[in-house]
Amino acid sequence: MTDQPTPSTGHENGRETGHETVAEGVARVPVTTEPDFRAAVEALAVVVERALAEHHRVETLVALDDEHGQRVATWAGLRREGVLRGLTVDGRTADRIVYSRLADDPPVSDPEGFRSLLNSFLPRKRAISQMLVRDPDGRVLMCHLTYKRDWDLPGGVVEVGESPQLAVAREVREELGLALPSGPLLLTDWLPPWGGWDDALCLVFDGGVHPSTLLETMVRQEREIRTAAFLSLDEVRERAADFTARRVEAALSSVAAGPAAYAESGRRERQ
Repeated sequence: MTDQPTPSTGHENGRETGHETVAEGVARVPVTTEPDFRAAVEALAVVVERALAEHHRVETLVALDDEHGQRVATWAGLRREGVLRGLTVDGRTADRIVYSRLADDPPVSDPEGFRSLLNSFLPRKRAISQMLVRDPDGRVLMCHLTYKRDWDLPGGVVEVGESPQLAVAREVREELGLALPSGPLLLTDWLPPWGGWDDALCLVFDGGVHPSTLLETMVRQEREIRTAAFLSLDEVRERAADFTARRVEAALSSVAAGPAAYAESGRRERQ
């Protein structure tokens, strides 16, 4: 597969169309090498509009280190979709960013179209919601997960368009069969990139104090939860990852402090 197609030999009003049909209804266009940004954007926008007259989708591929080309593709109205990995480009393996525009996308001149364009390339961050549930002895409800050795707070990933506070109650209900209302936010913990994961934000909500007999009503999701138990802070330190133990400690300190706290990898202050 080549990096960009050779411009089509078709003509429109006697001029080259500048695009190539690569699949039914799909055209691919090259990002111009024109150094002037405004001129490059205008030239690409013209090529895209011509291609959309005959196709429902127009796309272009841009190198990861080609910041000029990325800006040109964006401001010509193409949305960033993701990265194609391991393409063969000029006999070598390379990754390329995919930008596209569909015939029924709102025009960039419309507020919705402009917001959708911005939404396609602005940074996104994974959100995780967890719940801090205690028993009258101050022990914390922790889960032993099937997919890792360490214990963790109950909770999970927030779905797209879902409230983090509602997400944690949903996760606890799905994984433990417990209907626990989610209280105030106790802690916002930033998680740096680690072990193949991108960075993320972990939000810890107050699950309140409940009798230890709560676990007798638990119906765990066996696919994800090996077991769950109320653990002392020392037991949490023994069974959980260091950053999880720090997060639990920071969240517990926030119960008494009141206002939600901010942490990075469980540390209340930057190190």
